[in-house]
Amino acid sequence: MLGSGAKAAKPSFVSYISPEEIHIKEPIEKEVNPRLLPGELLLCEASTVYKYIQEDGSSRGTCGKLVCTNFKIAFLDDDSASDDNEPQFKNKIIGENDITLQCVDQIYGVYDEKKKLLTGQLRKYPEKLIIYCKDLRVFHFCLRYTKEEEVKRIVSGIVHHSQTPKLLKRLFLFSYASAAPNNTVTDGRNQTVMFDTLEDWRDELERTKGNVKYKAVTTNEGYRVSEKLPLYFVVPICVSEETILKYEGRGIPIWCWSCHNGAALLKMSAFPKEQDDSTSQMQKAFLDGIYKTISKPPYELLKTDDLSSSLPSLQDIQTAYTRFKQLFLIDNSTDFWATDVKWFSLLESTNWLEIIRRVLKKAIEVAECLERQHTNVLLIEESATDLCCVISSLVQVMMDSYSRTKSGFQSLIQKEWVIGGHGFLDRCNHLHKSDKEEHQRQLSLPLTQTKPSTKRGFFREETDHLIKNILGKRIGKFINSSDEPPNSFREFYDSWHSKPIDYHGLLLPRVDGPEIKVWAQRYLRWIPEAQLHGGGTIATAAKILDLMEEVQSLQVKMDEEHSQAISGDVHSVPLLRNSARLSSLFPFALLQRQSIKPALPTSTWKDLEDEDDLVKRDDEFVDLSGDMS
Repeated sequence: MLGSGAKAAKPSFVSYISPEEIHIKEPIEKEVNPRLLPGELLLCEASTVYKYIQEDGSSRGTCGKLVCTNFKIAFLDDDSASDDNEPQFKNKIIGENDITLQCVDQIYGVYDEKKKLLTGQLRKYPEKLIIYCKDLRVFHFCLRYTKEEEVKRIVSGIVHHSQTPKLLKRLFLFSYASAAPNNTVTDGRNQTVMFDTLEDWRDELERTKGNVKYKAVTTNEGYRVSEKLPLYFVVPICVSEETILKYEGRGIPIWCWSCHNGAALLKMSAFPKEQDDSTSQMQKAFLDGIYKTISKPPYELLKTDDLSSSLPSLQDIQTAYTRFKQLFLIDNSTDFWATDVKWFSLLESTNWLEIIRRVLKKAIEVAECLERQHTNVLLIEESATDLCCVISSLVQVMMDSYSRTKSGFQSLIQKEWVIGGHGFLDRCNHLHKSDKEEHQRQLSLPLTQTKPSTKRGFFREETDHLIKNILGKRIGKFINSSDEPPNSFREFYDSWHSKPIDYHGLLLPRVDGPEIKVWAQRYLRWIPEAQLHGGGTIATAAKILDLMEEVQSLQVKMDEEHSQAISGDVHSVPLLRNSARLSSLFPFALLQRQSIKPALPTSTWKDLEDEDDLVKRDDEFVDLSGDMS
């Protein structure tokens, strides 16, 4: 016992490991080396790195080696050393613990439990590393037990090779192309068409029966017309090579695809808006001549659609996606449940689902013109390399069964996006030369509801649509949506969905609100109940587990009432641990099932009454017309 005036002695024992980390898997004993692709070089590595398990925000994790190559960042644990636990579905290039350098979004370091964005030269090195990926994955690495010199090398290497400006020739694809063996494929039936030769375009014209009205041209060989146009492309027969040279490819309708009835999908880059009167009049006369020529036999009808005015701007799309991404880039389950309380409000404020629906509606409108009205459609955009790529690709996937095969889809991406001239380097900022192309892409955007848009929201429009279906058409005049599609669209859409599906013909997506869903695997990765071994229907299996738990709980209460011994009679719910290695949330969640019921926020528990009272309560009325947050 100490006297009243004596001070308690300070504890002399210092713990350098938290209680949770006692359960961390033991360090690997055997040497594990990364599997390198041709042209891939190991740049730096660090041992005794712990990869945290994120599902409950604890410090439990797996020990391994963190490496950085000129292609990827990889975490190697003891599972990486053996092939016994290979997943049933495996990517040929990267694994579940691999992050390609181009997939890295932003990197944060943790200093004394405070996050700091890592860029450029570092003066102090963090004890933890958090990597946010463009595919919405989040990786946590602990460097607390790693040697200091290895921490410096691995952190500096990762930041430098994934975040700093670089030359085009330094991208990994050039190293891979020069080192990979050149395997000649003799069977061309399942080969991706590269559309880099005149023969490829002529074959595509013949496949789609478009060679009657269109021709492949060699006008841009050597890029003498424009560097933004492919070497070879297809134009209407009426367009001369002199015209292509005169206007440097602008204002020239370029063929994308032909429907079975002869109607074609075309795209065109617009003339610059800032022009003097004489030039503007000359260009207008030229376009009128093009339109009139295509509207005559054998082309017949033509409909033009300026996507720059009928669809959201690229900046609006980027801003919406950045806000949408914020709902998924979460560090732990605690933050997940905090945002889940206002999930619908946050989702509505991003405007991302509304943009998705507008794009799908536009693609269906184009498909209707081609399929039912037998009308050619000309998509117009400033450069015809952004929204034109999106709409033309969607239309071909909907209407051409070949585009829904593996080789056909790869050929479609090659034709519309790669050869089509989409600015991947600028839009994705692969060279990290300009932040303007990312419209201030920051992970620091607040996870709070932003100022509501002046346009009708996604959920509000769906509520109005539901009301009109229930109360009839008379109520429709009181509810007017600014983006309501034409009646022909709804008739065409409803008519197709009322018939049996022909998977080899036209396929239309559902664009009504209840059918448009977010990426369930990514959203539910914080809920252990959804991580079912071997996959399966998430909602059904989770409901079965809930019912099993409820039955067991009732059985326990019955046994207690009858004063019966329950020792050994009640068993826990089987967790199906050994059925398969993959869960239904792969690759976002690993096989870490720790609880039967998710941890709800404290505020939610306060609203709940005693179980006995809940049983006696009547069902509450839920008003769907109010706030859906």
